[in-house]
Amino acid sequence: DLAQGARTKFPKALPFFKPVLKMVRISVLRDCLNNIVNAEKRGKRQVLVRPNSKVIIKFLQVMQKHGYLGDLEIVDDHRAGKVVVDLVGRINKCGVVSPRFDVTLDGIEQLASDLLPSRQFGHVVLTTPYGIMDHEEARRKHTGGKIVGFFF
Repeated sequence: DLAQGARTKFPKALPFFKPVLKMVRISVLRDCLNNIVNAEKRGKRQVLVRPNSKVIIKFLQVMQKHGYLGDLEIVDDHRAGKVVVDLVGRINKCGVVSPRFDVTLDGIEQLASDLLPSRQFGHVVLTTPYGIMDHEEARRKHTGGKIVGFFF
């Protein structure tokens, strides 16, 4: 009886001590590619990707060059920016490789066989001294670089 009375004197929780937890974006490119894959699986025609970055734009342009995406519309909202991507329905999977491993010219072939379903299908995206490009273009330009991601 006495212990029960002592318990009711103190408030259960102080409202101003509640911790505010916020999700942190680790990789904006990973979020972007996940949004695109999920929209593709749902059968959507367009997807809005935000926030925007130079790496995201270059990665999407490589996908667009190979016919995996339609038009890219970059929306400048004086903040992080947005991209409206038109989907074609060709993407099966795309992803980010983190950390961005170094890839030599000789190692590109092995990397492609590790990540892609077959030799004539899919692309690995590398960042090189000549810009962001797929593995075939990097081999043509005779350069290595760091791996960014893949799509097929």
